[in-house]
Amino acid sequence: MLDDTSWHALPVAKRRRSLGWHGNALLVRRNFDFALAGALDLPVLEPRGAVFCELHLGGQRIQVAGSHLDISGFRRSDQVRAIIAALDRMGGDCPRIVMGDFNNWGRNNGAMRQFGRDWLICAPGASFPSRRPIARLDRIVHSRDWDVLAAEVHHSRLAAQASDHLPVWARLRLPRHPRNQSSE
Repeated sequence: MLDDTSWHALPVAKRRRSLGWHGNALLVRRNFDFALAGALDLPVLEPRGAVFCELHLGGQRIQVAGSHLDISGFRRSDQVRAIIAALDRMGGDCPRIVMGDFNNWGRNNGAMRQFGRDWLICAPGASFPSRRPIARLDRIVHSRDWDVLAAEVHHSRLAAQASDHLPVWARLRLPRHPRNQSSE
């Protein structure tokens, strides 16, 4: 299905004929270069995982992770710490984004506190359950390098049929500063 689009799936799957890992995939524009991509096993009580990549855009390194965290809440904080540690092992001195279903009802409590002061949490709106959304479980968490230009929940009948969560999106920009050139 992606062949006729401007997007391609990064190689993060652990199983043949799969685009992702535990419901997570990373789709990027075809003109984006990536240095590495893969799956990350998370501390679990139930099957969960995360995917990550490092992109190179206009000479700027950017780290991205997609996640689907624990429903029970017992391991969510451990899972957030594991994602941050994996990004740190890749070399943390660059802009970062972690997005996905955090299964955390409060915006700044529980596992979300693990991000600390170096991160900002973007919760575009209620995305769960998709048919009558009341909870902001899906978020885009980013390092302070980014400016959020826009963020929303995508509402459509097809989206509500495709998943129990509606998609969230954000348009982020890297402002000019000594470490990088402006990228969007």
